[in-house]
Amino acid sequence: MESCSFRTATSPSPFSSAPSSSSSPRAPCPNLRFARERNGRQMRMRRRASGFDAFPPLPGKVFVEETIGAEYGEGFETFRMDGPLNIDVDYLNEKLQECFLQRIRHAMKPDEAFGLIFSWDNVIADTDSLKLDAWRQLALEEGKDIPTAAHIQRSILHGAADHVLRKVLYWAKEDDQMDRLKARLIELYYESLFKLDTPVEGLREWLDAVRTAGIPCAVASSLDRRCMVEALDRMSLSKYFKAIVTDEDDMESIAHRFLSAAVKLDRKPSKCVVFEDDPRGVTAAHNCTMMAVSLIGAHPAYELEQADLAVAKYNDLSVINLRRLFAHKGISFMDMQKQIIERSPPKRKLTVDTIF
Repeated sequence: MESCSFRTATSPSPFSSAPSSSSSPRAPCPNLRFARERNGRQMRMRRRASGFDAFPPLPGKVFVEETIGAEYGEGFETFRMDGPLNIDVDYLNEKLQECFLQRIRHAMKPDEAFGLIFSWDNVIADTDSLKLDAWRQLALEEGKDIPTAAHIQRSILHGAADHVLRKVLYWAKEDDQMDRLKARLIELYYESLFKLDTPVEGLREWLDAVRTAGIPCAVASSLDRRCMVEALDRMSLSKYFKAIVTDEDDMESIAHRFLSAAVKLDRKPSKCVVFEDDPRGVTAAHNCTMMAVSLIGAHPAYELEQADLAVAKYNDLSVINLRRLFAHKGISFMDMQKQIIERSPPKRKLTVDTIF
């Protein structure tokens, strides 16, 4: 198939509409609340007088354990003029085929055929420290103590807020108290996020190498789009990413975000590499027929054995590592192939002529 219905002539940068940090100061509007309807639920946003806008809905997806998704290759639903369109893994691998000119270009520059998808948590930014600081600040405000046991710390960092507050820390019993603590926890997290200006060590050097090789990159997260763009601007990483997937894309699972990123990058899922730090994200990448590179740190190495490549830091990576991920797959990896059954010729009977 020579064309793709998703491909556009020009792809606008996701950062063109991002607000500049040097814009004129906003008039203080203390504690104005306004709601917007989305998917049948009310999502509230608060503007604070301290100078920053807290855009995430309360409660949000920051302290929520998301589903992996695409266990059977299912995707998401989008809408066209002629009605809804179901997009799954096989559909994208078939439709996002390279056209004739792209095949020629990728034959000369094979690295450009790949697409890199970066998860946000602990891959681009050290979000575990932000979450832990938010929990500690909440404990200080409530007059509580957080146990220092290793399993409790892991539950706090990787568990849902409902489970941690009820089953781990035992801070909330009533629903009203639960909602109040969750709202304050998310607010504390975003207060720390708005001050974040340092990426993960070695990321900028790795993105420089990837950019030199001409490989397009995308970042996928459950954060609000404006918060994501502003955070990337503060870390001076906006120029490296061709596309971003945020909460506004309405993806229901981790795998759906990866598929959406592949569509925005105009790359087949089977040609994409996902950078993750969580075993759930690695599973989601494999469900989408993508390769997975895991960063050891938030999870130990033995929990990331299913990843195609596991590294301790970005400095251990090179573009050659990406080529080797697909080296044994060939250009037809995960493509439908027709098996040709060759009929063996009939066996010839060996006869011996005897002369009498």
